[in-house]
Amino acid sequence: MPEAPDLEVIKDYLNERVPGRLIASARVLRPTVLRPLAGDFAADLPGRTLVRFSRQGKFLLIELSGGRWLVINPMLTGAIQRCQPSARVWKRTSLVLGLDDGWELRYLDDRQMGMVYYVDADQLEGIARLEKQGVDVLAELSLEEFKARLRKFRGEVKGVLTRGDFIAGIGNAYSDEILFAAGISPFRKVRSLNAEELARLHRQCPAVVEAAIAVLRERMGDQIHVKIRDFLKVHGKGGEPCPGCGGNISQLNANQRMTNFCRHCQPGMLIKN
Repeated sequence: MPEAPDLEVIKDYLNERVPGRLIASARVLRPTVLRPLAGDFAADLPGRTLVRFSRQGKFLLIELSGGRWLVINPMLTGAIQRCQPSARVWKRTSLVLGLDDGWELRYLDDRQMGMVYYVDADQLEGIARLEKQGVDVLAELSLEEFKARLRKFRGEVKGVLTRGDFIAGIGNAYSDEILFAAGISPFRKVRSLNAEELARLHRQCPAVVEAAIAVLRERMGDQIHVKIRDFLKVHGKGGEPCPGCGGNISQLNANQRMTNFCRHCQPGMLIKN
Protein backbone atom coordinates (compact mmCIF):
# COMPACT_ATOMS: atom_id res chain seq x y z
CA MET A 1 0.00 0.00 0.00
CA PRO A 2 1.39 3.45 -0.82
CA GLU A 3 1.92 5.31 2.44
CA ALA A 4 2.95 8.84 3.35
CA PRO A 5 6.59 8.53 2.18
CA ASP A 6 5.62 7.10 -1.22
CA LEU A 7 2.79 9.55 -1.85
CA GLU A 8 4.80 12.55 -0.66
CA VAL A 9 7.50 11.85 -3.25
CA ILE A 10 4.96 11.04 -5.97
CA LYS A 11 3.06 14.26 -5.24
CA ASP A 12 6.21 16.38 -5.52
CA TYR A 13 7.32 14.56 -8.69
CA LEU A 14 3.98 15.24 -10.38
CA ASN A 15 3.83 18.86 -9.19
CA GLU A 16 7.17 19.48 -10.91
CA ARG A 17 5.97 18.13 -14.27
CA VAL A 18 2.21 18.11 -14.74
CA PRO A 19 0.39 21.24 -13.47
CA GLY A 20 -0.90 23.41 -16.30
CA ARG A 21 -1.24 20.48 -18.67
CA LEU A 22 -4.56 20.02 -20.46
CA ILE A 23 -6.32 16.67 -20.38
CA ALA A 24 -6.76 15.66 -24.02
CA SER A 25 -8.44 12.30 -23.45
CA ALA A 26 -9.74 10.06 -20.66
CA ARG A 27 -10.25 6.31 -20.87
CA VAL A 28 -11.74 3.79 -18.46
CA LEU A 29 -10.23 0.32 -18.91
CA ARG A 30 -11.35 -1.27 -15.64
CA PRO A 31 -14.31 0.58 -14.12
CA THR A 32 -14.29 -1.26 -10.78
CA VAL A 33 -12.14 1.40 -9.13
CA LEU A 34 -14.02 4.44 -10.43
CA ARG A 35 -16.52 6.52 -8.42
CA PRO A 36 -17.70 9.18 -10.95
CA LEU A 37 -19.83 11.33 -8.65
CA ALA A 38 -19.42 14.53 -10.69
CA GLY A 39 -20.26 13.20 -14.13
CA ASP A 40 -19.08 10.86 -16.85
CA PHE A 41 -15.31 10.38 -16.44
CA ALA A 42 -14.41 9.84 -20.09
CA ALA A 43 -16.68 12.59 -21.40
CA ASP A 44 -16.22 15.26 -18.75
CA LEU A 45 -12.44 15.30 -18.13
CA PRO A 46 -11.13 16.21 -21.61
CA GLY A 47 -10.56 19.95 -21.83
CA ARG A 48 -9.88 20.39 -18.13
CA THR A 49 -6.51 21.51 -16.79
CA LEU A 50 -4.52 19.75 -14.08
CA VAL A 51 -3.98 22.41 -11.43
CA ARG A 52 -2.02 20.77 -8.60
CA PHE A 53 -1.42 17.55 -6.66
CA SER A 54 -1.65 17.23 -2.89
CA ARG A 55 -1.53 14.48 -0.29
CA GLN A 56 -3.88 13.94 2.61
CA GLY A 57 -2.82 10.94 4.68
CA LYS A 58 -2.81 7.99 2.27
CA PHE A 59 -4.92 9.81 -0.34
CA LEU A 60 -3.61 11.59 -3.44
CA LEU A 61 -5.75 14.58 -4.47
CA ILE A 62 -5.67 16.10 -7.95
CA GLU A 63 -7.27 19.52 -8.39
CA LEU A 64 -8.71 20.19 -11.85
CA SER A 65 -10.03 23.34 -13.47
CA GLY A 66 -13.72 24.06 -13.11
CA GLY A 67 -13.88 23.02 -9.45
CA ARG A 68 -13.46 19.30 -10.11
CA TRP A 69 -11.20 16.87 -8.26
CA LEU A 70 -9.79 13.39 -8.68
CA VAL A 71 -9.24 11.78 -5.29
CA ILE A 72 -7.27 8.55 -5.24
CA ASN A 73 -7.31 6.08 -2.36
CA PRO A 74 -4.82 3.46 -3.60
CA MET A 75 -5.54 0.95 -0.82
CA LEU A 76 -3.31 -2.16 -1.13
CA THR A 77 -2.12 -2.19 -4.73
CA GLY A 78 -3.01 1.11 -6.39
CA ALA A 79 -0.30 3.09 -8.17
CA ILE A 80 0.18 6.12 -10.43
CA GLN A 81 2.24 5.89 -13.61
CA ARG A 82 3.50 8.73 -15.82
CA CYS A 83 4.61 7.41 -19.17
CA GLN A 84 4.56 7.76 -22.93
CA PRO A 85 1.55 6.29 -24.77
CA SER A 86 3.87 3.65 -26.27
CA ALA A 87 4.51 2.15 -22.82
CA ARG A 88 2.98 -1.25 -22.22
CA VAL A 89 -0.61 -1.18 -20.98
CA TRP A 90 -0.69 -3.77 -18.22
CA LYS A 91 -3.75 -5.77 -17.28
CA ARG A 92 -3.89 -3.82 -14.01
CA THR A 93 -4.15 -0.47 -15.83
CA SER A 94 -7.56 0.92 -14.89
CA LEU A 95 -7.72 4.59 -15.97
CA VAL A 96 -5.72 6.59 -18.52
CA LEU A 97 -5.46 10.36 -18.92
CA GLY A 98 -3.84 11.56 -22.15
CA LEU A 99 -2.21 14.99 -21.74
CA ASP A 100 -1.57 17.70 -24.28
CA ASP A 101 2.21 17.29 -23.97
CA GLY A 102 2.02 13.73 -25.28
CA TRP A 103 2.43 12.03 -21.89
CA GLU A 104 -0.11 9.88 -20.05
CA LEU A 105 -1.11 9.51 -16.43
CA ARG A 106 -2.35 6.04 -15.61
CA TYR A 107 -3.92 4.53 -12.52
CA LEU A 108 -2.87 0.90 -11.97
CA ASP A 109 -4.39 -1.52 -9.48
CA ASP A 110 -3.60 -5.24 -9.27
CA ARG A 111 -6.45 -6.22 -6.95
CA GLN A 112 -8.89 -3.49 -7.94
CA MET A 113 -9.30 -2.55 -4.27
CA GLY A 114 -8.43 1.12 -4.65
CA MET A 115 -10.93 3.87 -5.33
CA VAL A 116 -10.70 6.86 -7.67
CA TYR A 117 -13.35 9.50 -7.01
CA TYR A 118 -14.28 12.11 -9.60
CA VAL A 119 -16.05 14.83 -7.61
CA ASP A 120 -17.01 18.49 -7.33
CA ALA A 121 -15.36 20.47 -4.55
CA ASP A 122 -18.51 20.29 -2.42
CA GLN A 123 -18.47 16.48 -2.64
CA LEU A 124 -15.04 16.10 -1.04
CA GLU A 125 -16.53 15.86 2.44
CA GLY A 126 -18.55 12.83 1.40
CA ILE A 127 -15.54 10.68 0.46
CA ALA A 128 -15.20 7.78 2.86
CA ARG A 129 -12.30 8.14 5.32
CA LEU A 130 -10.93 11.30 3.71
CA GLU A 131 -12.37 13.92 6.04
CA LYS A 132 -12.22 11.73 9.16
CA GLN A 133 -8.45 11.49 9.19
CA GLY A 134 -6.39 12.59 12.13
CA VAL A 135 -3.39 14.88 12.08
CA ASP A 136 -0.86 14.01 9.38
CA VAL A 137 2.24 12.08 10.39
CA LEU A 138 4.44 14.93 9.12
CA ALA A 139 2.52 17.68 10.90
CA GLU A 140 3.93 19.23 14.05
CA LEU A 141 2.40 17.45 17.02
CA SER A 142 3.58 17.92 20.59
CA LEU A 143 4.11 14.92 22.86
CA GLU A 144 1.18 15.98 25.01
CA GLU A 145 -1.11 16.24 21.97
CA PHE A 146 0.16 12.85 20.78
CA LYS A 147 -0.64 11.22 24.11
CA ALA A 148 -4.03 12.90 24.30
CA ARG A 149 -4.97 11.55 20.88
CA LEU A 150 -3.71 8.08 21.78
CA ARG A 151 -5.83 7.94 24.93
CA LYS A 152 -8.92 7.67 22.73
CA PHE A 153 -7.84 4.28 21.43
CA ARG A 154 -7.50 0.75 22.75
CA GLY A 155 -5.95 -2.37 21.32
CA GLU A 156 -2.54 -3.26 19.92
CA VAL A 157 -0.24 -0.38 19.07
CA LYS A 158 0.35 -1.44 15.46
CA GLY A 159 -3.37 -1.48 14.73
CA VAL A 160 -3.78 1.98 16.23
CA LEU A 161 -0.85 3.42 14.25
CA THR A 162 -2.45 2.32 10.99
CA ARG A 163 -5.77 3.97 11.81
CA GLY A 164 -6.06 7.18 9.85
CA ASP A 165 -8.23 8.79 12.51
CA PHE A 166 -5.28 8.66 14.94
CA ILE A 167 -2.41 9.73 12.70
CA ALA A 168 -2.85 9.90 8.93
CA GLY A 169 -0.35 8.43 6.49
CA ILE A 170 0.96 5.34 8.29
CA GLY A 171 0.17 1.89 6.92
CA ASN A 172 1.33 -1.66 7.40
CA ALA A 173 4.94 -1.26 6.26
CA TYR A 174 5.87 1.94 8.05
CA SER A 175 4.10 0.97 11.26
CA ASP A 176 6.54 -1.96 11.43
CA GLU A 177 9.45 0.41 10.82
CA ILE A 178 8.30 2.96 13.39
CA LEU A 179 7.77 0.33 16.08
CA PHE A 180 11.19 -1.20 15.41
CA ALA A 181 12.84 2.22 15.66
CA ALA A 182 10.97 2.85 18.93
CA GLY A 183 11.80 -0.60 20.34
CA ILE A 184 8.15 -1.49 20.92
CA SER A 185 6.44 -4.77 20.10
CA PRO A 186 3.61 -4.37 17.59
CA PHE A 187 1.42 -6.47 19.88
CA ARG A 188 1.70 -4.26 22.94
CA LYS A 189 -1.55 -2.70 24.06
CA VAL A 190 -1.41 1.07 23.72
CA ARG A 191 -2.50 1.51 27.33
CA SER A 192 0.48 -0.55 28.53
CA LEU A 193 3.05 1.88 27.13
CA ASN A 194 5.00 3.85 29.72
CA ALA A 195 6.09 7.47 29.45
CA GLU A 196 9.48 6.67 27.92
CA GLU A 197 7.95 4.37 25.30
CA LEU A 198 5.33 6.95 24.39
CA ALA A 199 8.05 9.56 23.93
CA ARG A 200 10.02 7.22 21.65
CA LEU A 201 6.92 6.40 19.62
CA HIS A 202 6.05 10.10 19.25
CA ARG A 203 9.58 10.87 18.07
CA GLN A 204 9.89 7.99 15.63
CA CYS A 205 6.59 8.49 13.78
CA PRO A 206 7.81 11.52 11.78
CA ALA A 207 11.50 10.57 11.94
CA VAL A 208 11.05 7.24 10.17
CA VAL A 209 8.77 8.76 7.53
CA GLU A 210 11.13 11.66 6.84
CA ALA A 211 14.11 9.31 6.51
CA ALA A 212 12.17 7.14 4.04
CA ILE A 213 11.20 10.18 1.97
CA ALA A 214 14.88 11.09 1.60
CA VAL A 215 15.68 7.60 0.31
CA LEU A 216 12.73 7.51 -2.08
CA ARG A 217 13.58 10.92 -3.55
CA GLU A 218 16.94 9.53 -4.60
CA ARG A 219 15.74 6.15 -5.84
CA MET A 220 12.25 6.51 -7.31
CA GLY A 221 13.14 8.55 -10.39
CA ASP A 222 10.47 8.40 -13.10
CA GLN A 223 9.25 4.99 -11.95
CA ILE A 224 6.72 6.39 -9.52
CA HIS A 225 4.47 3.35 -9.98
CA VAL A 226 7.14 1.00 -8.57
CA LYS A 227 6.99 0.35 -4.84
CA ILE A 228 10.46 0.54 -3.27
CA ARG A 229 10.69 -1.19 0.10
CA ASP A 230 14.00 -3.07 0.01
CA PHE A 231 15.72 -0.42 2.16
CA LEU A 232 13.35 -0.93 5.09
CA LYS A 233 14.92 -2.44 8.19
CA VAL A 234 12.34 -5.06 9.22
CA HIS A 235 9.22 -4.95 7.06
CA GLY A 236 9.32 -7.70 4.46
CA LYS A 237 12.52 -9.09 6.00
CA GLY A 238 11.15 -12.14 7.83
CA GLY A 239 13.92 -14.63 8.60
CA GLU A 240 16.70 -12.18 7.78
CA PRO A 241 19.17 -10.87 10.37
CA CYS A 242 17.93 -8.02 12.54
CA PRO A 243 20.00 -4.86 11.90
CA GLY A 244 19.92 -4.18 15.63
CA CYS A 245 20.89 -7.45 17.33
CA GLY A 246 21.65 -9.88 14.51
CA GLY A 247 18.91 -12.31 15.46
CA ASN A 248 16.22 -13.43 13.03
CA ILE A 249 13.40 -11.04 12.18
CA SER A 250 10.04 -12.59 12.95
CA GLN A 251 7.10 -12.58 10.54
CA LEU A 252 3.43 -13.15 11.22
CA ASN A 253 0.71 -13.16 8.57
CA ALA A 254 -2.92 -12.58 9.51
CA ASN A 255 -5.93 -11.01 7.78
CA GLN A 256 -3.91 -10.31 4.62
CA ARG A 257 -1.44 -8.29 6.66
CA MET A 258 2.21 -9.11 7.25
CA THR A 259 3.87 -8.01 10.48
CA ASN A 260 7.64 -8.05 10.93
CA PHE A 261 9.48 -7.37 14.17
CA CYS A 262 12.43 -8.44 16.30
CA ARG A 263 11.53 -10.32 19.47
CA HIS A 264 14.79 -9.21 21.11
CA CYS A 265 14.80 -5.52 20.13
CA GLN A 266 11.02 -5.16 20.58
CA PRO A 267 10.24 -7.07 23.77
CA GLY A 268 6.87 -7.44 25.42
CA MET A 269 4.86 -9.43 22.89
CA LEU A 270 2.90 -11.18 25.61
CA ILE A 271 2.24 -8.17 27.83
CA LYS A 272 -1.47 -7.85 28.47
CA ASN A 273 -3.35 -4.80 29.65
